[in-house]
Order: sequence, then structure tokens, then C-alpha cells
Amino acid sequence: MSRKKATSSDVARRAGVSQATVSMVLNKKYNVSFSREVIRKVEEAAQELGYELPKRRTRKEGRREKLLVVFCPTLTNPYYVMLLQGIESRATEQGYGLFVCNTQRSLELEERYLKMLLSLNPQGVVYTCNPSRCYMEMVEELSRKIPFAVINNQNEKLDVDAVELDNSKLGRIMARHLLDLGHRDVAYIAPPLTVRQKQRSKRVEGFQKEFQEAGLGDHVVIKAANESIDKDIPGIDSEYRIGYDLTRELLSEHQELTAIVGLNDMIAFGILDALHDEKYKVPGDMSVMGCDNTLFAKMKKVSLTTIEHFVIYKGRDACDIIMKKIKTHDRRYSDMEPVSIYHVEYEPRLVIRGTTSYPRQ
Repeated sequence: MSRKKATSSDVARRAGVSQATVSMVLNKKYNVSFSREVIRKVEEAAQELGYELPKRRTRKEGRREKLLVVFCPTLTNPYYVMLLQGIESRATEQGYGLFVCNTQRSLELEERYLKMLLSLNPQGVVYTCNPSRCYMEMVEELSRKIPFAVINNQNEKLDVDAVELDNSKLGRIMARHLLDLGHRDVAYIAPPLTVRQKQRSKRVEGFQKEFQEAGLGDHVVIKAANESIDKDIPGIDSEYRIGYDLTRELLSEHQELTAIVGLNDMIAFGILDALHDEKYKVPGDMSVMGCDNTLFAKMKKVSLTTIEHFVIYKGRDACDIIMKKIKTHDRRYSDMEPVSIYHVEYEPRLVIRGTTSYPRQ
């Protein structure tokens, strides 16, 4: 007959101490103090009885938390909050948690987070900002190990899965609405139009082209913020201030304007407040447009004319792409895994509200 294995209760009885004391002494819990005599008694009793500490259970090899990493350039614009809402709603449905990397449009932070990815061991990555061109090679290499989905706003074909947005089309829709109303002299306010933020330039170019094709190309004033703004950490009102400050400048420089467009809704809110402070009536004296159809644009006192391009759906689609990739990897039908690139695109729509009308006579 095999000898019965000693337990911590046996050691406790032999040493004349509690079972908890045995556990703490043998596990060397140094945050609790015991006399040398107690420690000696416990150790001797354990040795005499041949007691061994039970081995700790370890996680099964290969098991990992269901985690998605999301790269975001800023959380000060409701557009990105809407994207995150779409991603999180779908991720939660599938039992995934999110780890959000706010790059604050900083190349150094973007690189740092990219280098952290493998140690985080996520099952997928969603880029809500366009990866910088200088890191695209790194992104493409990582996408061979981890499913990636980019919400691509630059009108460029990437070698990774993407939810697309044709920014030039957005600009054209905005311009066509104003042209149909009869506006001839208009201005477009934008953040810095840098090479890195190419999606901004695409939106502006689309707007300009529509006016050029109507023979009114020289009737469009483009007012872009200074490049230095992108080097600062975005403040909660950064884009609003761009709209407000540049509108004040425009009003002093161009008396002929009948409409001002903001590259996004946040800039348009700044435009509206600047016009209010300068005693302009909207849309009687000046029409105003934004883009993104954020929550505040729908408020009755704002009632902003804008462009809907289904931001929350894009977040959900990016998450769906990740889920498809994970399932493809987990359920192979052959020894060879297929290479598939997903591209999803929505058709943007004009949302006409109370800030645009016919130009003043």
C-alpha cells in the first residue's frame, strides 16, 4: 500500500501552528513576520513528513486574451470617437477587449506603439489613422503575423485590408451643393495641408475641381492652418480654433464670400461661432458646411449641413475584417493559408440642414 501523501494540515498539526502559517512560511511570504522558532518548526515538520508544495497551475500554452489594438491619431475629434464606438460595439459582441493607442499625430509615438505590438500579443489591429508612409513597411510586415485593418482615407491602395474613403468625392459633393444653390464666391478652411495628411488635400482638391469644371476655379479661397499646429499635441478645441480664427481672418480679407466650408464638423462649429460674433446671419448672410455628420451637427440649434459617410459602420466593418481573418487562420481547409485583401467602401451622402441656403443678393 502506498503511503498517504502529507498535506499542509498534517504539517500544521505537527508544528503546532495554523494551516495559514504553514502556507505563508513555506511560500516565503516575507510581508508577514514570523519568529525564527516558528519558521524552524514548520520547515522541520514539512521535511519529516515529506510535504511538497503543490505546483501552481500555469495557463495552457498558446492561450491568450481576446484583445484588439486600435491606433487612433486623436480623441479630440468626435469622428474618431465614433469610429471607436463602431469598433468597440462589434468587438464586445465577439468577446474582445480593446487597447487604444492614441498617437496624437506623433511619429515617435506611432513608432513606439508599433514596436510594442508583438509584446501586447493582440489578435488583431485596427488603424483608424493612415499609417505613416515611413512605417508602412513595418505595418505590412506585422500584418503577416497579426490581422490588420486600416480605415484608409488617403485614396491609396494598400497591401493590407482597408475600409476605404474617397475624400475627393466628399469635396465634390460639398461643392456641388453650393453650386446648385447659386454660390460663386466661397472659402474652404482646412487644417495644415501636409504631405503626411494627404486625405485633407484630397478633400480640398475635390472641392476645387468641381468649381473649376463650373468655370469658377478662381472664385474659391483655400485657407489652411499653419503646419506648426500639427506638431503640437492636439487640444480639445484645436480644430474648433482653426475654424474660428481662420474665419475671422477670411472676413477681414474677402468681403465677397457667401459660403464657408469646414473640412470637418469641428472646424465648421468654429466657423459658426466666428460668424455669430461678427454679427453674420447663417444662412442669410453666409452659408456654412461641415463633413462627418457628428452628433453635435444634428442638434437643432446647430442644424449643420454636412456629409454622412457612415463612420460608425466603418468601425464595425474594420472589426469584421479582423474577425474574418482570425476565422480563416483558425479554420484552414488545406495546408496553405489563402491570401485575401478586403476593401470596403461606402457611398457618402449629403445631409442638408439649416446652415446652407441661396446666396444673399
